[in-house]
Amino acid sequence: MKAIITVIGKDNVGILAQVSQACANADVNIMEVTQSVLQDMFAMVMLVEIDKASISFEELRKNLDEVGKKTATKIHLMHEDIFNSMHKI
Repeated sequence: MKAIITVIGKDNVGILAQVSQACANADVNIMEVTQSVLQDMFAMVMLVEIDKASISFEELRKNLDEVGKKTATKIHLMHEDIFNSMHKI
């Protein structure tokens, strides 16, 4: 199973590192990453594999929320099935 992580907020040092560390701590594999800095705004989308995660989906969401608080960003975790359903016509 896969999930999508989105991160948006003011750019500052260590956002990618902290989100990546939260994934690594949960045994979540990062498959793809795209990120941009638009003026002073940071935007990132990650495709992650959650099959072998050592914690529940909800616990991962809570951990990412904590990273968001530390980095002053909004982090959203969405299961791939939900993402795909939202984008079907």
